[in-house]
Amino acid sequence: MRNRTADLDARFNRRVATSFIGRFFRLEGSSHPKEIPGSTFLNELRAGATTFAAMAYIIAVNASILAQTGGPCVCDEKNRIDCDKIDNYAICKEEVRRDLIMATSAIAALSSILFGLSTNLPIALAPGMGLNAYFAFQVVGYNGSGSIPYGIALTAVFIEGLVFVFLALTGMRQWLVKLIPSTIKAATGAGIGLFLTEIGLSYGTGIGAITGGWNATPLSIAGCPIEMIDPETKMCSEGLMSSPKMWTAICAGLLLTVYLMAFRVKYAFIIGIALVSVLSWPRGTAITYFPDTPEGDSRFDLFREITSFRPMKHTLNALDWNIGQHGTQFALALFTFLYVDIIDATATMYSMVRFCGVMENTDDDFPRSTIAYCCDAISISISALFGCSPVTAFIESGAGIAAGGRTGLTAMTAGLFFLLAVVFGPIFSSVPPWATGPALILVGCMMTRQITEINWRYIGDTLPSFAVIAFVPFSYSVAYGIIAGMFLYTSINLLIALTVRLSGGRIEPENYDMKEYWTWKAPGRKPWYVRAFRNISSSRKTVDESRPETFHTSNGSDCEMVRVASYDEWKDDDMRVSISMPKQTLSRFSRRD
Repeated sequence: MRNRTADLDARFNRRVATSFIGRFFRLEGSSHPKEIPGSTFLNELRAGATTFAAMAYIIAVNASILAQTGGPCVCDEKNRIDCDKIDNYAICKEEVRRDLIMATSAIAALSSILFGLSTNLPIALAPGMGLNAYFAFQVVGYNGSGSIPYGIALTAVFIEGLVFVFLALTGMRQWLVKLIPSTIKAATGAGIGLFLTEIGLSYGTGIGAITGGWNATPLSIAGCPIEMIDPETKMCSEGLMSSPKMWTAICAGLLLTVYLMAFRVKYAFIIGIALVSVLSWPRGTAITYFPDTPEGDSRFDLFREITSFRPMKHTLNALDWNIGQHGTQFALALFTFLYVDIIDATATMYSMVRFCGVMENTDDDFPRSTIAYCCDAISISISALFGCSPVTAFIESGAGIAAGGRTGLTAMTAGLFFLLAVVFGPIFSSVPPWATGPALILVGCMMTRQITEINWRYIGDTLPSFAVIAFVPFSYSVAYGIIAGMFLYTSINLLIALTVRLSGGRIEPENYDMKEYWTWKAPGRKPWYVRAFRNISSSRKTVDESRPETFHTSNGSDCEMVRVASYDEWKDDDMRVSISMPKQTLSRFSRRD
């Protein structure tokens, strides 16, 4: 029976591979010159479903975080905490939350489908964690108590997207990636792996095995029921490692998924997530996602709706362009969005593409990077129109890549599931975090394998790489990890280089000859406009020098002098050079000496 199913799958995959879809997405067997090994149609669908399952938590979590701002709801209380006591404001705030559930699903669907279709990369996009918290609690503030109003903050996000389009078209984002040393890039992938593991082990987004500690213990073992966590110390007051939810996630999620992966069951990730979710839905159990609390009742009321489609009357096109009164704070918010997002999203895309094995090693870039960055930028601006914080590439895409995703079909499948979530949001937003936590832990394990690609032989490469690996999970930010690593890399290697130069090469650190080569002149293809200008100049020069020079050889025969392209021109413009020689000369070259 299993062999018959495998034969049917293989036959179906071959048929799709030879169709227009297969050639467009470069599936294996499509006869495309650049077909992607290991990519099959059914694998891409499974990977997309896995990516969505790992990302589904963002629907409810993002809406919950952004709704804390109150959106465009009006409150005149000086102490904005008192706004929650006003009935009309509380009702408006709940409507904003439900609008944001739909907005999050819609923008994730639109951006993921656009990204997958345009770039053919298995990376899904959605409003990012971290930036949404910065947007909600530092920029707009709780119930609008921050430095700028909700509408002005959305305008900053919208302009950020336009700036990113400019940076992508001019090649600045690509240049930034190429400027980062290779050992730092490998460390970023490993750091993201540990970051995913930390997310999967935490309470709000995982199985609840660790929690924030106190004083000398910034991170502590947990595993207790969440009601046993001391609100002051954030540590378990009792019941360590006794949480039924955690053990359900470990047994029915983690161990089962690993067991199925060992036997190469293709639906391993989906089975683990779905099983834990279904076990967590009945009320009245120790592992229910709908406890008998006001929050649990609210979740269950939403879950019972099954389908929910509503106009986004509070958040759709809520931008406010009256930025004159908030110029300084507006500029600060815009700059922060820019530098955090450009490092975070760019590094995540690079690491995910590296993880799925479709890097263009010849120029240290990934395929269609300009299009990828433009899609990301356009999605950011569209996200602002929907009332959400900036969109970014999700590191949870690694779950789909681990499940076999290699092409844009994975991202598009995840996007289609988010499109379903626009209508079936109550169900998809009810996937508990301890159901997706095991998948994130496993993906983190797989991504940490990139640690072997770090240059451990030279301290100038080792310490900055280690700083990236440590700071990414502990600072809860990919951007801050890279900033820490680049600061150390620049400082250490600059001091060493000055010492070597001033000593005339007599003083060198140990294993200095094993350091990784780096230059500020980024390798690879130049931006499109540079290549276009070069081609125009080359064409004009070709017209001016249309008559080749000739010279006479010693035997009286004539040869043409032909200009040979430089290496950069050969690489950038795919020039092909033919040299005109007499037949007797060619025959002399062909003989063995």
